[in-house]
Amino acid sequence: MPKWGYSIIEEMLNPEKTAKASGRELKVSHKAAREVAKAIKGMELSQAKEYLRDVVAKKRPIPYTRYIKKLGHKGGMQNRFVGRYPIKAAGAVLKVLQAAQANAENKGLDVEHLRIMHSAAYPGVKLKRYTPRAHGRASPKYEITTHYEVVLEEKATSGEQ
Repeated sequence: MPKWGYSIIEEMLNPEKTAKASGRELKVSHKAAREVAKAIKGMELSQAKEYLRDVVAKKRPIPYTRYIKKLGHKGGMQNRFVGRYPIKAAGAVLKVLQAAQANAENKGLDVEHLRIMHSAAYPGVKLKRYTPRAHGRASPKYEITTHYEVVLEEKATSGEQ
């Protein structure tokens, strides 16, 4: 069993109606993954997957709320005006969403009525390496990985309570 857990409280989840998945130590920017996670939280699964495919194709930008100093404006955004196209982060999140969808299908949940209940990204392990420099010296080179997790919830249809 893994030694990590999810950042959402387990008591809040109904095991019969939820499916979860996570990507650990992804080699993408944790800042960009955070913005992607915030943008798709609350969306339906099919809508989020289409949105992320559009981001990868550079058709729709992701609105940025932090780290926006000197960040350019993008057209086609409703409330926020600054954003980017984080292609690598959107692709990694899309893969985790597909894994969560497969987990939901395995549990017997209705894929048409799934929505993203929880979506979070945060920094993971810091990989430290060294770059050789002149005169026998070396400079550290850090690569911060990203943990991303998602929880899908089956919405009640109009006939159910």
